[in-house]
Amino acid sequence: MRAARARRQSARDIFRWPVVIGVLSTVGLLSALLGDGIWDGLSWLALAIPVLLYGVFARRRR
Repeated sequence: MRAARARRQSARDIFRWPVVIGVLSTVGLLSALLGDGIWDGLSWLALAIPVLLYGVFARRRR
């Protein structure tokens, strides 16, 4: 049986999604601290996405 060849990943491939999640979290925290009204909704959305992603991937691991 042939062993599957591992595809070599670049730094961009490895860090793309962690950077996106970090930017979303930063935007959510800053909008919660600095704004009112629509900014509160943006902060809820931006901070909920990483939590939802964690739930999806934690469930997928099982």
